Amino acid sequence: MHARIASLYRHPVKGFTPERLDGAELTAGRCFPCDRLYAVEDGPSGFDPAAPAHVSKMKFTVLAKIPQVAKARTAYDAATGVFTARAEGRPDFADDLRGAEGRRGFEVWLADLLGEAVQGPLRVVEGPGDHRFMDSRSGYVSIVNLASVRDLEARLGRPVDPLRFRANLYVEGWPAWVENDWAGRTMRVGEARAEVLKPIVRCAATQVDPITAERDIDLVKALFDHYGHMLCGVYLKVEEGGAVAEGDEINLD
Repeated sequence: MHARIASLYRHPVKGFTPERLDGAELTAGRCFPCDRLYAVEDGPSGFDPAAPAHVSKMKFTVLAKIPQVAKARTAYDAATGVFTARAEGRPDFADDLRGAEGRRGFEVWLADLLGEAVQGPLRVVEGPGDHRFMDSRSGYVSIVNLASVRDLEARLGRPVDPLRFRANLYVEGWPAWVENDWAGRTMRVGEARAEVLKPIVRCAATQVDPITAERDIDLVKALFDHYGHMLCGVYLKVEEGGAVAEGDEINLD
């Protein structure tokens, strides 16, 4: 079953703006490059960088909890560590998240943007080593079938921005929803090879329009009402590393 990569995205800070890429280098056993490197605690999360472990996304400033996060337009320069953030009616922010001063600056900027929506205090945390702030303990690389999104659009009778699903790879060429039955199968993704771990169970983050920052579609309910499940996309584990790029083929083994 042939398909191709339509687009690739990373999310350097959990919950914030997806960044489109031309390509990336996948590594065996690791997450998508530069994805969920940082997160912003909304009050103490219990995360210990000396003993990093999975923490519920609801401990952080994420769309499922605070839709106003989408008001920030952010970008990250992996080479310099400089993170920029913009929002209507507020001064721009730019500083190095690798240092305490830069992190504190973003915490102050974000607290002003989110106001009473946060519990606070806000604190930027970084995943040491290979740790990433993923929603799933075994979510290494996420992939969404664009035909499935279009099928959902048709059922709803309105557009659904695929970026609501915050995936790393968006794929054209598969029939709608076939991916839900692929757990345990392997596929070639560009030059890499990966195993399908499991379908992705969706949450309230998908309700938020990534442009307007408004909760305007209950996609979790829509998925259940129309299909009897709350799934969209699958998680992959990279078994053999390699380059992936927009336009590359994806083939099931």
